[in-house]
Amino acid sequence: MNTDPNAPIGVFDSGIGGLTVAREIMRNLPAEKIVYFGDTARVPYGSKSRETVLRFSRQIIRFLLEQEVKAIVIACNTASSFALDAVRQEFSLPILGVIDAGTIVAAKETRNGRIGVIGTEGTIRSRIHEIFLKKLNPNVTVYGRPCPLFVPLVEEGWTHDPITREIAVRYLGELKEKDIDTLILGCTHYPLLRTLIQEVMGEHVRLVNPAYETSLELKSLLADNGLIRQGTDREEFPYRFFVSDLAEKFTMFANTILPYDVSMTQKIDIEKY
Repeated sequence: MNTDPNAPIGVFDSGIGGLTVAREIMRNLPAEKIVYFGDTARVPYGSKSRETVLRFSRQIIRFLLEQEVKAIVIACNTASSFALDAVRQEFSLPILGVIDAGTIVAAKETRNGRIGVIGTEGTIRSRIHEIFLKKLNPNVTVYGRPCPLFVPLVEEGWTHDPITREIAVRYLGELKEKDIDTLILGCTHYPLLRTLIQEVMGEHVRLVNPAYETSLELKSLLADNGLIRQGTDREEFPYRFFVSDLAEKFTMFANTILPYDVSMTQKIDIEKY
């Protein structure tokens, strides 16, 4: 375990969706350095088996350890569902997923006890949010809805396209019929569709963004372990980005959503790890 507070935080995702988590970390922990890895060669994770996602996660963590990170955020709901418990036992540094923090807020915010979750097929199939929510409040009713087309639509940049709206209406219609008052955005791509999802669901439904909540959980975790980076001095390149494929496309997308100019993304061979 790296106990140097000046060491970076590792963040990884199956692709670009985890940039929403990196964005919240940049905003809420501005002194921290970040090493981000997007597994763009093997995206999506949502339709893959638990064993495959766990293998991918182990490879990425080994790469991040080579970058001497002090903590890791699994910025992917599918990998958080399938791999978090196992890798926490296998690796000695603090590792966070993106599920815990969002479910805590949802359980606290709901007024009628009817909570919706949208995510990839793998995340919804695992029922991980329901398991966590039932532990927090056995009386809640949880409705899951996979929305697999949201990810490619976001990655295509069609966040305000009429086609995306039509698909959102079809996906979210059954959740509206369930009279939910709280909706967990259970995939890190989905905050990029937040405005559209809110319009479809209506203003009375509270949207929970686990990316934001996870950044706050990370802040507490670092403080508890004495790992908060002190001071406000900024390095010239505090954020480093790596992918397994399509580095140029990743860089272009990152520059549309991050409060930071990404000048370069490095492609690596993740299968070596």
